[in-house]
Formats: sequence, C-alpha cells, structure tokens
Amino acid sequence: MIQPSQADVRRFFCGAYAKFRAGATMEPIEILASQWIEEHPEYHAELADVDAALAAMQHIDPARENPFLHLSMHLSISEQCSIDQPRGIRQAVELLSHKRQSLHEAHHATMECLGRMIFESQRAGKMPDGQVYIDCVQRHATKD
Repeated sequence: MIQPSQADVRRFFCGAYAKFRAGATMEPIEILASQWIEEHPEYHAELADVDAALAAMQHIDPARENPFLHLSMHLSISEQCSIDQPRGIRQAVELLSHKRQSLHEAHHATMECLGRMIFESQRAGKMPDGQVYIDCVQRHATKD
C-alpha cells in the first residue's frame, strides 16, 4: 500500500484543481477529486497556490478545517463505496444519500463516522472496526 506524504496529498489536490481549471487531460482519480473540489468553492483559493499550500503545512490551525484532509476523506468514501469495502458501506451511504437528498451531505455525515472509527481504533490500539463504521452511517440514515 502506498502512503503518500502530507506534501504529496497537497500537490495532488492542487494539481488536480489546476488541470481542471486549465481544461487539461486528467486521470480518473483527478476527475473524481475535481468533482469534490467543485463542491467546495471555499477551498479554491488554497488549492490554487501549491507553494502556499505546502508552506501552510508548517502552520497548522486546529480551529480551522483542513481542506486537504476533508477532500481526502471524500475520495476515501467514494473509493470505499465503489468497491463496497467494508462490505455494506455502499448501501449505507446510498441510504443516507437518499435520506439527506444529497450525496455531498451524506459524505459529510459519513466522514464523522469514519473519523470516529479511526480515532477509536487508534485509541484502543486495535484494527478499525468496519462494522462499527457501517452501523454509524446506517444510524444517520435511519434516525429522524
């Protein structure tokens, strides 16, 4: 498994955004990234300047959302759904999308579940529990 560095992730998203704006040919993952980037115009200024994005790695503001982490989570959830891994995530996200009438809003709720699962697994020193993750997404989809 490839583990991109924080700088690699920032270069990837900035590069995908640059290609999108220029109308350049993109790889499928860049197309998917650009679709999520378009859903987040509040990130466009940061994505437009790769040098500033790389320099900002030195000045993390915990009170501010990290656009690169946020977009990475969108990509992760999209990939999970495309291969249905963990098994059942596709259906859970589809159910949530239908309830929220928005794939984007469903992703944001799913991100909460994904983040919680990762935090809990790290805190306990155990492997992430995919079923706990799916159950969380399903709860979001079925609660009133």
